[in-house]
Amino acid sequence: MRLATRQSPLALWQANEVARLLRLAHPGLEVELVPTSTTADERLDLTIADLGGKGAFSTQVQAMVASGQADAAVHSAKDLPSTTAPGLALAAVPERANPFDVLVGAELSELVSGSIVRTGSARRRVQLQNARPDLRFEELRGNIQTRLGKIPEGGAIVMAAAAFERLELSEPIPHQLDLEVMVPQVGQGSLAVECRSSDQRSFELLSAIEHRPSRVRLDVERQFLVELGGDCELPAGAYAELLDDGQVEIVGILAEMSGTPMVRASVVGFPGDQPGAGLAQQLRSILQG
Repeated sequence: MRLATRQSPLALWQANEVARLLRLAHPGLEVELVPTSTTADERLDLTIADLGGKGAFSTQVQAMVASGQADAAVHSAKDLPSTTAPGLALAAVPERANPFDVLVGAELSELVSGSIVRTGSARRRVQLQNARPDLRFEELRGNIQTRLGKIPEGGAIVMAAAAFERLELSEPIPHQLDLEVMVPQVGQGSLAVECRSSDQRSFELLSAIEHRPSRVRLDVERQFLVELGGDCELPAGAYAELLDDGQVEIVGILAEMSGTPMVRASVVGFPGDQPGAGLAQQLRSILQG
């Protein structure tokens, strides 16, 4: 099986993890990585919004699968658009890693008024701005090592905890942001593996590495994205947790680009009842007054 992937260190780690899981599930299966560089990786002078927002890191990798250059594509689930590309299927979601965000540099409570926080995410900026309106924010792009080299003196950068942990980084020390402060991006901490919808063999091989609880949580969070619409550029985040009775609690935020107003709510429901969509409707209604 050929796995398409971006060629950043984190993306390669993710693809190698999927390869490891596949070999465990199917002893003797040969797995090969097919790395590629995307425009989003190369054009660090542009913001993610300038590059088209959702899909900036996934479209070119998906195209390799669609064209037959690879059998499957490995993504960070948070990079996927709200709907699956035509001709592809989301075949597997392995067990989710730490879904939260971290500050690297100073801890939130340690940042003095006027400190700089660097992030390329409007979702992260508006939530930190809501918690600490006295902070200043600057754009941040690049791979993990590049970002770590741009920690401002006395300030911090924002990263996904999963990225920090997967690369086994121990310095500088990350400071996790609680859910009350920072709602994660949809799918953060999850991997998503796509194959051609017509490729039954690959679909069956990949289904063996599916982690059902992680898949349910991702599906509910993606309901939120679908309801907001693929063209929604407003800062948004959602995080789902499974409850003991089979229901899911999903919490989310939605804000204007300026960061104010920012609204937050949660919904509880069974996955099939579209609680993620209900949450998006509720937040949009509140934001629009």
